[in-house]
Amino acid sequence: MQKLISVMTAFLVAALFATAVAAQSVKAGDIEIGHPHARAMVPGARVGGGYLVLTNTGSTDDRLISITTERAATAEVHQMSIANGVMTMRPVVDGLTIPAGKTVELKPGAYHVMFMDVAKPFKEGETIKATLTFEKAGSVDVEFTVGNAGGVKSTSPNDHHDMGGMDMSKPQ
Repeated sequence: MQKLISVMTAFLVAALFATAVAAQSVKAGDIEIGHPHARAMVPGARVGGGYLVLTNTGSTDDRLISITTERAATAEVHQMSIANGVMTMRPVVDGLTIPAGKTVELKPGAYHVMFMDVAKPFKEGETIKATLTFEKAGSVDVEFTVGNAGGVKSTSPNDHHDMGGMDMSKPQ
């Protein structure tokens, strides 16, 4: 019985921690920022990826126009796509539009944050502080929770822990 209670307690603590991480959200004007997370980087890596969900609850479009952090020389929104088996990744020029009444998810294999020229690679369990600046909603500080290098659990059914179109799961 004691063992069952210990297992149940451990499960509940893990579930509460996961819920707290998943529930992290911030608001700037009409923009709700949810689930900011990043992947741990291998030692020596200079580029990292960040993901979040942006919801515009307002009646006019807004744009994410910049991202800054002390942990990277630059941070940009990039768009990744695969056409005819060829992967391309390009920065989003002039900001990422968040349409009125819509949600835009930055996730692996699509729009995402690229942290570039990272001096100290992100480690699992830490948080990366950043400032997001929107054209209309203004600036807001967020913290990206760093998960493992293979990806943290997303709330999106389309996120299968792939890194830029590459399957990062362990071989079967």
